[in-house]
Amino acid sequence: MLHETFDVPRGTQRFRELILYICMECQSDHWFGAVKLNKILYHSDFRAFERFGVPLTGVRYFRLPKGPAPKMLVPVRDELVREGALRVEKRQVGPDHRQDRPIALREPVVDLFTADELYLVDEVIRELWSQTAAEVSDASHDIRWRALRHKDHMPYELVHLSGDPLSDAEQTRTQELARELGW
Repeated sequence: MLHETFDVPRGTQRFRELILYICMECQSDHWFGAVKLNKILYHSDFRAFERFGVPLTGVRYFRLPKGPAPKMLVPVRDELVREGALRVEKRQVGPDHRQDRPIALREPVVDLFTADELYLVDEVIRELWSQTAAEVSDASHDIRWRALRHKDHMPYELVHLSGDPLSDAEQTRTQELARELGW
């Protein structure tokens, strides 16, 4: 069981407004739908934790077959729909793929975020812009996702895991430590 050191939600309102912000910014992205929204939220929150030491929203993420997703996304999305702040359109985006496309119906309250936080979200949006749902989903199956089982909670601290191969210097130092410590 992984122990997390960060477990202070920053507020449902930030999460709600971030959903609307992302939907507004992605309205002209042909590939933007529910799966891509999940991944933009995930990458933004985890990158913020890595960069600033605190996530944008603090909501819990969990491991699903199509990659990490915020556990409270569906209830919050449904609440936004009931309030008239969001609409979800079913669209055909290929011969065999239907998309649930969230569309913001009001401007997000961006005053809840710093300029650096919004820049980070925009950065993630730009990186994922040309990718399909399948591509962003596949890419999110990284070491953090692979380290967990289905529906496991994903602590923000997993951002520090790396799937990159060790450098020659790191391998040498690891071998030295193993000899010194009798591993």
